[in-house]
Amino acid sequence: MAHPQMLKLPEVLDEIGMSRAAFYRMRARGQAPRLRKLPNGQVRVSRADLDAWWESCTVNAA
Repeated sequence: MAHPQMLKLPEVLDEIGMSRAAFYRMRARGQAPRLRKLPNGQVRVSRADLDAWWESCTVNAA
């Protein structure tokens, strides 16, 4: 089974053009892609979760 592509938070922020503070405000409101916390405390976002989040943003904007 192939492992899903996991993105570091700075990669996600760069791709969506958002500051860390704005991202965490959206996360607090339940409007950000799901984060996965690794045992070492780092966070990742799966490519599939980010793509699904982008798609939901497009639908909500219409």
